[in-house]
Amino acid sequence: MPETQLNGSGGYIVADISEELTKKADLGVGKLFLAPIGKLPEESMKKHFCKNCDEEFPSPPTIHLEENPDEEVADNLILIERGQYTCQKCNFTIGEYRVFEKKDESKDIGTANPNSP
Repeated sequence: MPETQLNGSGGYIVADISEELTKKADLGVGKLFLAPIGKLPEESMKKHFCKNCDEEFPSPPTIHLEENPDEEVADNLILIERGQYTCQKCNFTIGEYRVFEKKDESKDIGTANPNSP
């Protein structure tokens, strides 16, 4: 797998990712982004660049995560993990990710309806 630059709001990560993940990261603006991918395995991340330090580091960023927030974000859609990729030197946020799960996989396949207030 070729090394790919994945952009976040506070820098970027260079990682080895599959063609499928490359397609997910492509939002059609000529750059690839971290957020649509979700959590990357640490062994696939090769280096990171921090906008705050204005420096590239030859190692993966640190991952800070909140597991099991169990926040219902839409009908039948639960946020199960929220995380951040942060600079190893200054702890600045390079990018964020979210992992979602459906309560009932067979219910409303392909739809996520907002919760009523």
